[in-house]
Amino acid sequence: MTEPIYAVADIHGRRDYLDRALDLIEADGGGGAEVIFTGDLVDRGPESRAVIDTLMQGIAAGRNWQVLLGNHDRMFARFLQDGSVHDARIRSGITWTHHKVGGLTTLASYGIEAGAEVPLPDLFAATRQAVPAAHRDFLGALPRVLEREGLLFVHAGLRPGVALADQDPEDLIWIRDEFLDHPDPHPWLVVHGHTALEYPQHFGNRIDLDGGTGYGRPLHPAVIEDGKCWLLTERGREALEPAT
Repeated sequence: MTEPIYAVADIHGRRDYLDRALDLIEADGGGGAEVIFTGDLVDRGPESRAVIDTLMQGIAAGRNWQVLLGNHDRMFARFLQDGSVHDARIRSGITWTHHKVGGLTTLASYGIEAGAEVPLPDLFAATRQAVPAAHRDFLGALPRVLEREGLLFVHAGLRPGVALADQDPEDLIWIRDEFLDHPDPHPWLVVHGHTALEYPQHFGNRIDLDGGTGYGRPLHPAVIEDGKCWLLTERGREALEPAT
């Protein structure tokens, strides 16, 4: 028997959904449960600051919580560092401040009300003043991957056939097709988010827990125990079986 591990993917600034997920996890596994958050804490939803505060406070209180870096967290952290809003991995070329990406919504959660017409140097200066240094440090220290017995937790995925130590760090937070289309087993069952679905799915070699919270759909906390996965609901555990 292995200890259950709980996972939450792609919160995207929805503190209300995060609070519900944490309540469900505590009801199932108690306050000492290990919870791994697979990144994308921020953007699109209205309470990115509160999401980060909630996670930081829980960790400071001794909760067994591990938080991974997502691509949206990376974009926010990079803007905090140098004011950059571009990322080469966004194929369309839109920026972090574009409404589809949601960066301005994250800044609004820190009290920075700005439209796209605000000069970037002014927006950067306001952000550096408004965002606590502790939040910048927190985002800057997030790992990109966590390995557990038979399990690998990561935001986006990994490049098949490449050793974990040799993975491109950007793939871990951005990759899609090469990982999603790979049908064969990985050395672990990979638990990830990043690619939004209508509902979480188990694909046999990976579990995608991103049910589209960034687009207004519910957050689905999960528990993995002895190689099996369940989603947590108010009615209890709901088995998430591999697709056939």
